[in-house]
Amino acid sequence: MNIDQSKLNFTQLNVLANQIVEGFMAGIHKSPFHGYSAEFNEHKLYNKGDSVKFIDWKLYAKTDKLYIKKYEDETNLRCHFILDCSSSMHYPKVDKFDLENPSKFTFSSLSILALINLLQRQKDAFGLSMFSDKLDFYISEKSSHLQLQIIVEQLIKEFSSKTESKTTNTIDNLHYIAENLKRRSLVFLFTDMFQNEVSNDKLFEALRHLKYNKHQVVFFHTTVRSKELEFNFSELPRRFFDIETQQKIDLYPEQVKEEYKKISLKFKQGLIDKCRQYKIKYIDADINAGFEKILSTFLLEKQNF
Repeated sequence: MNIDQSKLNFTQLNVLANQIVEGFMAGIHKSPFHGYSAEFNEHKLYNKGDSVKFIDWKLYAKTDKLYIKKYEDETNLRCHFILDCSSSMHYPKVDKFDLENPSKFTFSSLSILALINLLQRQKDAFGLSMFSDKLDFYISEKSSHLQLQIIVEQLIKEFSSKTESKTTNTIDNLHYIAENLKRRSLVFLFTDMFQNEVSNDKLFEALRHLKYNKHQVVFFHTTVRSKELEFNFSELPRRFFDIETQQKIDLYPEQVKEEYKKISLKFKQGLIDKCRQYKIKYIDADINAGFEKILSTFLLEKQNF
């Protein structure tokens, strides 16, 4: 399903998000999350003092163990999404929200809305930060329908007004967000991590700030893998632009492809190593690989939160 930018509104964007979730939920019985539902969060072992009225007797008949249902109104999960809105995230250039041919920004936006869809089913709280060279938007965690409306409108506004030469300042913005997240949250960061002359050490100091404040952090490394990491272009000469700095270079892709891949692999491995070092969940979020990995990661992290 495609949505033209000229027709973009709250309802239509949520239709796409719901489509992603329904497709995922349809196959969930084949996954480790077959117990997940919109009715209750999970089962937990019965402990002395728990109310017997919540015992799942059908499960008892199957397992010979007493479990109680932990209902949605018992949850206190707080989830905060952080979205990079710099110009590089609007690659490739698209004029609509399209599940089959997304940009990094539209993929990340729909991922966030799909996850909010799941959070709403459990009445969990969600918030959003959007940044580029500055903090463009921040809203703390709530679970209301109005909260979703505000977030969708902000995503539409960013998509409709995207501009070139919008650089990235991940470090300062992550430090600011870490200072303002007062309660322990599950934090999802969507970014390509493309910075101009900034070391991984400084980037991860900012992510460590979130970890230091006891947040559970998941980094979705959002890329167009075939182009940005593997440099799969035709042999014809091309002019390449840096959409953030407007620098350009003319070259034959085949002449630099192997060296480029070595550098990009080293860059990616450096991110993975740093994430492992600081106990940050790293997810390779290729925008052309679909949304299943995004949603399944959420369910796994939710179980461990």
